[in-house]
Amino acid sequence: MTGALDGKVAIITGAGSGIGRASAIRFAAEGAKVVLGDMAASVHDTAAMIGGAATAVQMDAGDETDVAAIVAKALELYGHIDIAFANAGISGGMEGIFDNTIENFTSVLRVNLIGPWLMVKHAGKVMADAGNGGSIILTASVAGIRSGAGGPPYSASKAGVINLAKVTAQQLSGTNVRCNAICPGLTETGMTKPTFDYAKEKGVTDKIGRLNPLRRGAQPEELANVALFLASDQASYVNGQAIAVDGGLSSSHPVTRQLTGQTAV
Repeated sequence: MTGALDGKVAIITGAGSGIGRASAIRFAAEGAKVVLGDMAASVHDTAAMIGGAATAVQMDAGDETDVAAIVAKALELYGHIDIAFANAGISGGMEGIFDNTIENFTSVLRVNLIGPWLMVKHAGKVMADAGNGGSIILTASVAGIRSGAGGPPYSASKAGVINLAKVTAQQLSGTNVRCNAICPGLTETGMTKPTFDYAKEKGVTDKIGRLNPLRRGAQPEELANVALFLASDQASYVNGQAIAVDGGLSSSHPVTRQLTGQTAV
């Protein structure tokens, strides 16, 4: 039985935990060779979970030299790249507009927005020049769709990622390289661990994700399934899109209550 990514080579950043780790495991299970990047040493643990199909590289997703190096590593190992998943990101905290610093704002934009652009610049060019098509996937967020799901620098960076996916899709016209963004809602990852840990400690895990219609948070594997779809040929006509994977959170304007058969107030 063949996998959805048999013969494919994928680069995944932010692969030390969360969505990146779940996607690496999922991609490899579907036949891909995966080159995994993360600043944390846990990226080596992810590679060990997968085995011979995985190579780990400790790197800074917002540094051009490091991004160029992981692309070069993939080419050195396998000779081609089919999938680039720019997933690495940082939260930057929840301080308000007036309380943020230029250092924090710049740091978040460097990793969350410049990082995906660097992956487009280096891996995207390799795929475009090769002429065999490919898939670029960028991790955005529901925070990039509208206010209320993250701090100012995080939200601004993720809005930029959504637009970057659309611009990239257009700029790569004629190459058969697709570019799409995934917009996760609240997902249990390393970045959101304090929120989930606090809820567990207080015995209020039932309140996590209660604002979305499914009334729960997501698990990384649920986002990995969407990434797999976008990486595969099953998404061959999906391009320039920002796909919300948020339990329905972004489907509504704020309401205090919404029940079937009743008017929201």
